[in-house]
Amino acid sequence: MKLAITGGTGFLGGHLLRIGAERGYEMRALARKAQLPRPNVTWVQGTLDHHDSLAELVDGADAVLHVAGAINASALAGFVAANVTGTASLLTATEAAGIKRFIFVSSLSAREPDLSDYGWSKAAAEAIVFQSPLDWTIVRPPAIFGTGDREMLELFRIARRKGVVPLPPKGLVSLIEAGDLAALLLDLVDADQAIEQIYEPDDGTIEGYTHRALGKMIGAAVGRPGVLALPMPGFLLRLAATAERLRYGDRAKLTRDRVSYFCHPDWVCKKRPPAEIWSPQVKAEAGLNATGAWYEREGWL
Repeated sequence: MKLAITGGTGFLGGHLLRIGAERGYEMRALARKAQLPRPNVTWVQGTLDHHDSLAELVDGADAVLHVAGAINASALAGFVAANVTGTASLLTATEAAGIKRFIFVSSLSAREPDLSDYGWSKAAAEAIVFQSPLDWTIVRPPAIFGTGDREMLELFRIARRKGVVPLPPKGLVSLIEAGDLAALLLDLVDADQAIEQIYEPDDGTIEGYTHRALGKMIGAAVGRPGVLALPMPGFLLRLAATAERLRYGDRAKLTRDRVSYFCHPDWVCKKRPPAEIWSPQVKAEAGLNATGAWYEREGWL
């Protein structure tokens, strides 16, 4: 089985390449610049706006797994270029190569596209996938965590150093460990019953987690079980996002766009994959503990 993969240099993509190699897949992965060798991986240098690179990436593949995308941008145009136009370009290359199977990693935020530019761009990309003649499956992950993640890292650091975890206002969230999600993406490759389906996978906790419960689990993962899980009003998060933008510019991780969907009260998964295709193996508490231990070993905290 030969797979073409975008986003292989990222957090989730790294887990996908690792598990794909363990399963014996032959993989081509798109990368902006030269990469170190990885088992079973052939790197294809290029970007989603370089059509020759996309043609090389998908040539001879049995399936395409589209993981790449922007989760942060300074304006809507940045999300459109990465998430909408990039997806359209890859779909075109896939169809031209005669490949049918296409798996697209979207986001749970696409369920509420009016909340944020990011969510809107993912919903727009989904619409393009819907209209394609390919055998597509769309996966909308909730919050992803795991070893190598830099998005939740700051929450672990603050919990460890300050004994507090600042969180969005009261609400519910689903969680999924990156290795579990990567396994699902690979399980979908030859799952015919998943064609033209949208799935929202999580760790199996049907009711999701309160933000307070998430904060407590992060505290326990860094040896601070008594951590204060502190919900922040939306206006304070927006002020913090403005301050971070002034300090870090386009490198800011907390943006007003992200605050908009962080403050939504219900990010619980509802359309889970059927058990005959995939079942989660890592509960959030155990996975967050393993993530905290990994951060500690690697000196990231």
